[in-house]
Amino acid sequence: MIPHIDVFQDNGYTKEEMKMVWETQKIFADEEILVNPTAVRVPVLFGHSEAINIETKTKISAAEARKILSKANGVTVIDQREDGGYATPFLEATNHDDTFVSRIREDISHPNGLNLWVVADNIRKGAALNSIQIAEILLEDYL
Repeated sequence: MIPHIDVFQDNGYTKEEMKMVWETQKIFADEEILVNPTAVRVPVLFGHSEAINIETKTKISAAEARKILSKANGVTVIDQREDGGYATPFLEATNHDDTFVSRIREDISHPNGLNLWVVADNIRKGAALNSIQIAEILLEDYL
């Protein structure tokens, strides 16, 4: 594994890591959202994988997060606390459009924190598919 994607910036983060910060802030239209990424290249055929830590204004339990995510369009939750009870980029995500969420748990270091493991097939689920899905929502709900 190589913890280096793109060129280093003056702040010590790489451009790829800063893109994660900027895109998150842009998506939520909130420049105060804090993101602390480390981008790592892992030699796999397909897939993006992220270990995500979020902090919410009010506490959301792991059970509540699991319920919310299970209802989200385009999300598949695979979250059993047993060997193999989580999604991997190769076995679950490859050749699927959904984003898979696993390892949903409350952060033991922050009272309003959650940790998630998220994988997706980056060849199928990316900017092009996202654009189509956004267009479909616009057509169905707003146009």
